[in-house]
Amino acid sequence: GMTFAVLLGFVHCPRHRLPRYDTARGVLVARSEQLNLVNLALTLTGPMHERSLCVLLLAFQVACCAAGFFIRYSPVAEIFYED
Repeated sequence: GMTFAVLLGFVHCPRHRLPRYDTARGVLVARSEQLNLVNLALTLTGPMHERSLCVLLLAFQVACCAAGFFIRYSPVAEIFYED
């Protein structure tokens, strides 16, 4: 979202934080100056097609949700919760 400082021009907001698209190879390439999950995935795996990147990020999200449910609703929960 846009903040008041960005709208007034006090703080620079990059227009595009997504990876660069390599038209010659048809893949996404990480932008090292932009720190976000999409660019981290591309930095770790290398350039990849958008569909493959989407599947990878969705799998990561499912794994994180599964880990959260496991921590909450398993015997491991006694470490984190007092009920």
